[in-house]
Amino acid sequence: MAAPSTHADMDGPAGRIELSIDAPGAAARGVAVLCHPHPQHGGTMDNKVIQTLARAFVQLGWRAVRFNFRGVGASQGQWDQGVGEVDDALAVVAAQREPGLPLALGGFSFGGYVAAQAAHRLAAADHPVQRLVLVGPATSTFAVPHVPADSLVIHGEADDVVPLAATLDWARPQSLPVVVLPGVGHYFHGQLTRLRDLVLRGLSR
Repeated sequence: MAAPSTHADMDGPAGRIELSIDAPGAAARGVAVLCHPHPQHGGTMDNKVIQTLARAFVQLGWRAVRFNFRGVGASQGQWDQGVGEVDDALAVVAAQREPGLPLALGGFSFGGYVAAQAAHRLAAADHPVQRLVLVGPATSTFAVPHVPADSLVIHGEADDVVPLAATLDWARPQSLPVVVLPGVGHYFHGQLTRLRDLVLRGLSR
């Protein structure tokens, strides 16, 4: 990334929220808020997929904001079945969004569900996001809402945590394209550079 991550915290709906912010070398072209995987399965803002998304956004000139959901790391509160975690994401958006700059949301696995829900609520409040990036979204275990037609969805063919079939079943009624990486599992082991390049190409369109 252009510079070391800046660590910070902010007030959230369940107490303090821990943040990690990566900024480009010049004035930011936008702000991306990124949501990590399931807190009860070891997910944190330092997850390698989330860090890869942050690097891609920074490379494109965006400021990338990662954060820990309630009860993770130094963030206060406790697991709330995905409900309060969406509130956490919306609180970070409200604190980090800048007038005049586009907003993106991104998430991996459970974080993909949270990002999609947050985007849905922002659109309902007439504050839509400009870009949405979902990697291996948790379509088999959470009710992921429909998303904008230009959303970037990436899934591994060999995902044994969230079956590809579940994401295709979710995407089909929306006529939503899904980028499938052949032979790749849920955690994108050994494929992070490939994932970053896919995100760079997808966001550059």
